[in-house]
Amino acid sequence: MSLREYQRKRHFGITQEPANQRAKAKAGGPRQFVVQKHAASHLHYDFRLELGGALKSWAVPKGMPYEKGEKRLAVQVEDHPLAYRDFEGPIPQGQYGGGTVMVWDYGSYEAQSRAPLKELKGGKLHFTLSGKKLHGEWYLVRLRDEKQWLLIKGGADMKPIGKRADNTSALSGKTMKQLEANEAWITQSQSKSKTPKRITQKATPRTAKPLPFIEPMKARLVEQAPEDEGWIYEVKFDGYRALAVMQSGKARLISRTENEMTDKFPEVIEALERMKLPDCILDGEIVALDEDGRSSFQALQAYDLGQEQPPLRYYVFDLLKQGRRSCLKETLDKRKDQLQALLGKSDIVRFSASLQGDVKTLLKEAAKLKLEGLIGKKMGSSYEAGRRSGQWIKLKLLAEQEVVIGGYTPPSGSRRHLGALIVGVYEKGKLVSTGKVGTGFSGKLLRELHEQFQPLVREKCPFSNLPVESGGRWGQGITRAEMKRCTWLKPALVCQVKFAEWTRDGRMRQPVFLGLRDDKRAREVVREQPA
Repeated sequence: MSLREYQRKRHFGITQEPANQRAKAKAGGPRQFVVQKHAASHLHYDFRLELGGALKSWAVPKGMPYEKGEKRLAVQVEDHPLAYRDFEGPIPQGQYGGGTVMVWDYGSYEAQSRAPLKELKGGKLHFTLSGKKLHGEWYLVRLRDEKQWLLIKGGADMKPIGKRADNTSALSGKTMKQLEANEAWITQSQSKSKTPKRITQKATPRTAKPLPFIEPMKARLVEQAPEDEGWIYEVKFDGYRALAVMQSGKARLISRTENEMTDKFPEVIEALERMKLPDCILDGEIVALDEDGRSSFQALQAYDLGQEQPPLRYYVFDLLKQGRRSCLKETLDKRKDQLQALLGKSDIVRFSASLQGDVKTLLKEAAKLKLEGLIGKKMGSSYEAGRRSGQWIKLKLLAEQEVVIGGYTPPSGSRRHLGALIVGVYEKGKLVSTGKVGTGFSGKLLRELHEQFQPLVREKCPFSNLPVESGGRWGQGITRAEMKRCTWLKPALVCQVKFAEWTRDGRMRQPVFLGLRDDKRAREVVREQPA
C-alpha cells in the first residue's frame, strides 16, 4: 500500500495527524512497532509495524490476543508515515477516523525472517514484540480476502493487560478521557474552517437485551437406522457444535456449554455479519476441511493452536429463533424450509441439506467418503433443547469417543515431555479409566500439552478403578508399580480419540489422539453406547 492513500484521505489543514513524510528509520536500529487505541465510530486498536519505510497498518477490532493460539481479525488499512508512531490526541469529527487516538503501546520488534517484507507479501509474518506492555511472539496470517488477516498469539501465553493499563497511554501516561479533553481546543483552533465549532455527540443507543442461551438438542447413538419411514439424514460433521446468535447485525458464536467462541473464529463471524441476517439464533457445526474437502477434527485442532490455516465452514442445520418468534415448537421440516430461505450465498456459512436416498445406500456412500457418520432426524419433530430424546439419532461409521485426561506416563526412548495420556469416562459419578493414549502426537504438541498440564498436577490418582493387577492383553491397564511413575492431573481437560474397538474390560484398543475439546465439560463425558 502507498502513503498516497494516507494523504488522500486527510485534510492536513484540519487534522493534527502528521503529513505524508517518509521519516527515516534509525540506521542499524531495531524496527519499531506501535499499537494505538482508537475511539472512532467503533472502538478498536490500530496495530502498526515499521517495514519498507512506512508503518504497515491493521485495524484490530477486538484488540491484541494474549493466549497461545488465540486469534484476532486484523483488517489491513493504508500505510502510515513513520512519524505516526508518536501521534496521539483527537482527530476532529468529520475527518477520516474522527475520534481520539492513544499510543497504547510502542517499542521494537524482531521479524523471524531475514526478508520480512517479502514474507509479509507472501501472506505470513512471524515476529517478536518488545514493548512497554506487549512482550512475546505473534503471527500475521492473510486470509483469502487480501485485506483480512489473522493476528495470532504464538510462543507462550502473556498475562492480559489490566483495565488501568489498558486505559493509559504508554507514551504520555494520559487516559483516554484526558486526551479527549484536548478535543475542545482542537475544535476551537479550527473555527475558521468548515469544521463546526461544537461537536455534538449522538445519543448513545440503548443496548439490546442479549438473546437467551438455548441449550442445543442432542442425538442418541444407535447401532441401526430405524426401519420406519419419516426420517431425514444429514452428514455428521467432525467439528465444534456452535450456536450463532445474530443481534442488531452483530454475530456471536456460543458453544454447547455456553462458552464464548466469537474470538476464536473471526472468519465465521465476518461471514455471518456480511450476510445481513435479521435477529435470529442458528444451530450448526464449525468444521475445518482437510485436503480432500472432508471435515477433520485434527485440522480444526491445528487451526485452534495456530499451526495451520485450513478452510473453515459453518454448516447450519437448524433455526431456533427468528426475530421475537421462537421456532422450537415448529416442526423440523418447517424450520429447515425457513432456514434455507433465510441463508443466502456464502462460501463459509453453508446450509446443511438433507441427503437424498435410502439410509442403507447413504451409509455405504458415507463409508466410501470416509465420513464420520450420519445424523437422522424425525420429520415433524420439535426442537427439544438440551434433551437426547431419540428424535435425533447418530449412526457412526468411525469409532470415536470423548475422554477425560486424568494423568500421563513418563516419556521413554526419544520421546520428550510425556509418554501416554491416561484417560477415562464418568460412570455413576466416578471417573473410570479407559486406558492410555500414546499416539497421534507431534513433538511440538507433546510440549504444548505438557505446559498446559502443569497447573493441573495433583498427588492423588483421580480414577476409581486403578490400579489393576496386570496391564492386560493390549497394555491398557495400569498396575500399582506403574502408578508410582505416573503424573496425576485434576480431571478438567477433555480430548477426542479414535480407536479400533472396546475391549471386554471397558478399555479402548489402539486409541489415537485427535485433539482437545474445550467445548465439553469433563463431568458430562460418559461412554457412548448404542441405545
